[in-house]
Amino acid sequence: MRLLKPFLILFFLGSCSTDNISDQDILNTFLASKEIVFDNVIACAASNETDNRVSIFLYPRSKANTIQYFETRNDLVDKNDMSKYSLGKSQLTNVFNGYLKKFEIESVEDKWVIVTFEEDGKTHLSNPIHIKQQTKPSEYLPQNIVVEATSGMPMFSWKDGQYDDTKIYFQVVSDVQDNLLSGTYTYDKMFVYYQLDNVVLNITKTAPPMLLNENPYTFTLMGVSEDNWVNQFSFVEFEIK
Repeated sequence: MRLLKPFLILFFLGSCSTDNISDQDILNTFLASKEIVFDNVIACAASNETDNRVSIFLYPRSKANTIQYFETRNDLVDKNDMSKYSLGKSQLTNVFNGYLKKFEIESVEDKWVIVTFEEDGKTHLSNPIHIKQQTKPSEYLPQNIVVEATSGMPMFSWKDGQYDDTKIYFQVVSDVQDNLLSGTYTYDKMFVYYQLDNVVLNITKTAPPMLLNENPYTFTLMGVSEDNWVNQFSFVEFEIK
């Protein structure tokens, strides 16, 4: 995927009929009278670990409103044809206490999804997200993550699973209350909290706190392919020793 425009790459509903879908629920009609900004919503999607649902994750900037997603019936269509996308109906829920958001949906067929929101009078769109729940379910591999937490600046490293097309890695460090302390992207399979030398995108809004000895924290990792599908989704708990 082009996961995000800033670094040249960049979270569904079961199969549904287009019967009884109004014209305004079709993406190209919805966009007809709007000022559009393409490739400007940070979003990706992953299989859930314990059920057959898919989560579409997104980063809602502070002024974002009217967050929606549009989906195709399957992935056999042109992903750039806006007339093939219809409005999804899943409810938006919080992740990391609202720092991120997600739609959680059934996906009985692979398909394409585009997330939209309004900001400063413009409609912003994500790159098309390729939902591959049926053909390439996300792997959950906490054993692939190594945490060296001997100081307040722990180092995290990891390796890929069976998929070899991951383009970028999203890392979150969170506390026991599920507050996001840092959110960063790297091309590398490592990240040091809180060093930005190899960070290509940083969604951390304020300077993160020092991590305290013997306090529980969680490290969450998403390895994302070029078409915005999460190949690997893992999280591990750790403490500073």
